[in-house]
Amino acid sequence: MPKCNAREGSLIYQNPLSSPEDLRGWVMEGKGIVRFPNGRLHMENELDAEQYGDDAHFVYWCPETFPDGIVVKWDFYPVREPGLCMIFFAATGINGEDLFDGRLAERTGKYPQYHSGDINTLHLSYFRHKHADERAFRTCNLRKSRGFHLVCEGADPLPPANDALPPYRMKLIKDGVSVHFSINGLPILEWEDDGRRFGPVYGGGKIGFRQMAPLKAAYANFEVRRLLCD
Repeated sequence: MPKCNAREGSLIYQNPLSSPEDLRGWVMEGKGIVRFPNGRLHMENELDAEQYGDDAHFVYWCPETFPDGIVVKWDFYPVREPGLCMIFFAATGINGEDLFDGRLAERTGKYPQYHSGDINTLHLSYFRHKHADERAFRTCNLRKSRGFHLVCEGADPLPPANDALPPYRMKLIKDGVSVHFSINGLPILEWEDDGRRFGPVYGGGKIGFRQMAPLKAAYANFEVRRLLCD
């Protein structure tokens, strides 16, 4: 946790993710299908995973640029497996550009474009149920890129989709050197960036949701608040 008496402060951004109007301005990279049954954002791949491989995955970006020192929360509903879910945060161009700056290379959902391209970002995999080894020993993985550096792991408490009782409330804290992640109030992982081993500490930036095909999942009640330290 941040090295202070941390508490949630004022609201920066709030989105129920319940209708097409709520997602106006969001940026899809790749071929993702977006629907809103039951007043929630449901996403799945448009391209067949067996035929298109990595080209079937996608990322959906919130258009806002967020500062450092934030608390990010959202409801998560696993619907159909296999697959993988990830959140990108503190995402910018490698020279500090806005993530959607036209000088950056086009991104189409293929993972190497995000971990070894021309952007810097932290990315947390919190539902890793795609490959057999991931399902056999489930972890949440935090990586820092550019560079695909695995910086922290924690046990994943989320069950298979058929056994799930969602929503699961996800909470991510990014505060300077510190990252903390919990699910339903249960601490999953925390990490402190020394600013040396994997490059400078990242600050603010964009937030995006990534899915790996053929997963289907739903999201709701996305909000970002300032982190206050007394």
